[in-house]
Amino acid sequence: MTYLAKPKLHHPTLAKNQIGYTRRDYEGAISTLCAGCGHDSISAAIVQACWELDIEPHRVAKLSGIGCSSKTPTYFLGNSHGFNSVHGRMPSVVTGANLANRELIYLGVSGDGDSASIGIGQFAHCMRRGVNMLYIVENNGVYGLTKGQFSATADKGSKSKRGVTNTDEPVDMIGLALMLGATFVARSFSGDKKQLVPLIRAAIEHRGAAFIDVISPCVAFNNHPGSTKSYEFVRQHNEAVNRLDFIEGRSEITADYAPGEIVEVTQHDGSVLRLRKLAPDYDPTNRVKVMNYLQERAAEGEVVTGLLYIKPDSADLHQYLNTVDTPLNQLAERDLCPGSVMLERINAALR
Repeated sequence: MTYLAKPKLHHPTLAKNQIGYTRRDYEGAISTLCAGCGHDSISAAIVQACWELDIEPHRVAKLSGIGCSSKTPTYFLGNSHGFNSVHGRMPSVVTGANLANRELIYLGVSGDGDSASIGIGQFAHCMRRGVNMLYIVENNGVYGLTKGQFSATADKGSKSKRGVTNTDEPVDMIGLALMLGATFVARSFSGDKKQLVPLIRAAIEHRGAAFIDVISPCVAFNNHPGSTKSYEFVRQHNEAVNRLDFIEGRSEITADYAPGEIVEVTQHDGSVLRLRKLAPDYDPTNRVKVMNYLQERAAEGEVVTGLLYIKPDSADLHQYLNTVDTPLNQLAERDLCPGSVMLERINAALR
């Protein structure tokens, strides 16, 4: 497959972030996806979020599996580390990479076919282990690369482009993430950049398993009347539970807010996720109430978006395993092999 490289020339007046990078420095190759594909909007949101967070591209590792969604890492952060795994196996690869080098920022991009079917077991263990990463599912309800069959997330009763009605119950990725212990759970719409960018920023800064389910319409096979993953359907049925802004603890950022209740969630590093509530009595820190609310809204045919759940005092896999602060791939031989006396003590402790 041939990828088109973007011109290296930048206009001298392009805005730069605090470390001297322009937004163009976070882009990748020219997309070969269908014009209007929601996945490209997600790539643009990732680019914008990383630029706003002043992240050095080489500090990011982006990983994917197989599918249209798994092509998208080619289209953002061209100067970061990248790995395209086999179908459904991205979570185990990112788990190993994270254990080896905890200093990188891990972005896993997957699709509803990659994560809700062949990779559902891998997704489950990645969430329950608390791997410190942002896991994005680009959810369009179809297998776009193989001509539009229903995926496991297609809603029961929705129709394909050919008029076939789906009779299977859908796999609820949000519900799975909540039950499996993800400590940051959100849903957004690829066409809502104002909501998606701050969600991505907050998820990157979050410690632990952060999951964002992004409804991303497939313009080729699932953007027609009868689809519940189309642009028109999501716009008409979107129920946003909060409006978002993300404030980094290391510098002051001011913004004008419309009147309304404010909830501030302080993250582990001192950064603050600020929410203005729209839904009555919605509390993103109560997991049980969140799950009940999502079920109630789903029964009414509404697509709930926003920050759905967050655990402010979350931990990650390294804390659970009590690993050393030094990345494991930087440990020397004498650190890994402390000698026969220490080995005997370890063995004695296990007897």
